[in-house]
Amino acid sequence: MAPSKSKKNKGETLNQKLGLVMKSGKYTLGYKSTLKILRSGKAKLIVLASNCPPLRKAEIEYYALLSKTLVEHYKGDNIALGTACGKFFRVCTLAITDPGDSDIIRSIQGEQ
Repeated sequence: MAPSKSKKNKGETLNQKLGLVMKSGKYTLGYKSTLKILRSGKAKLIVLASNCPPLRKAEIEYYALLSKTLVEHYKGDNIALGTACGKFFRVCTLAITDPGDSDIIRSIQGEQ
């Protein structure tokens, strides 16, 4: 029973960390702007929704591999990712350029 509790806690903390990034950090939402940020090499972390189309997901992962950027696969769909970001629309891809007060990048590096 403890592992399921920690997984739930992990999901909640990811949502909380995303909310903190939205308030204090710099980010960009959307596929095209994520690709622009990846090509320029400014991205620190990419978050992909679970229902992101496979071709888009593969292209973003390839660009992230070239630019040595972390990629996090969000457990929820694009509606849940948009809600976690505090937006009222769907978000398929999210690129974080400056995490601000959040330690989201360190926590994801610790998991891998």
